[in-house]
Amino acid sequence: MRCVERVERLDGSVILYDGSLTGQIDGVWFERDSWPDAERTPGFGGGRGATLFIRCLGQDWVLRHYHRGGAIAQFVDDRFIWVGEKRTRAFAEWRLLARIQAAGLPAPRPVAARYRRQGVTYSADLITVRLPGVMPLSTRLARGVLAAATWEAVGRCIGRFHRAGFFHADLNAHNVQINAAEEIFLLDFDRGRTMPGPGAWQRRNLRRLHRSLRKISADAAVRFDDRNWQALLDGYRGVAGTSAC
Repeated sequence: MRCVERVERLDGSVILYDGSLTGQIDGVWFERDSWPDAERTPGFGGGRGATLFIRCLGQDWVLRHYHRGGAIAQFVDDRFIWVGEKRTRAFAEWRLLARIQAAGLPAPRPVAARYRRQGVTYSADLITVRLPGVMPLSTRLARGVLAAATWEAVGRCIGRFHRAGFFHADLNAHNVQINAAEEIFLLDFDRGRTMPGPGAWQRRNLRRLHRSLRKISADAAVRFDDRNWQALLDGYRGVAGTSAC
């Protein structure tokens, strides 16, 4: 399904939204104080800020505020250097998710993105449609061992994104999501991008996921071993080809 891009300027904010999901837009949707009863989930792996699950216009959405990461986050929480509207984190992720939707791949549908500029910096927010009944792969692993077929499904999912040229900047065990039917989804495409063709970026993506899985299984509370990884690679190669990993 294709997103219908609309842009509106409201009270110092610039909002990009999907006109096929809503014919109206309201800046208060992005304000955390507007949702005092919203379910909140903290960021994984040192991620900053809570994600809010909100219900608006009869739909279940996810509201995320962009925070800085790394060492600079000690000094600057949520301000980014202004380099133009198209390169704002929220607008870039919204448009990438829209392309992913058009490609029919399993990721959240973008609803609306907002930035607010102040001089040479800006802050940003993103609203997406909530994926029903999913949990992070890391959480699922903590509850029990995954079958080889599920690991292969994880690999096939990643392979589909790679074959279509979509690069995930932070592919880890938290951003891979799984539902009760063992269907796999990817989320959090902040700083993601489309690539012109196959290459080393695919191997870097897989290595990042492998490091994440090894990290969460270091204390033996999560079961992950070489056989699991091989099953994932088998599923991946069946879609993306052997040269990609």
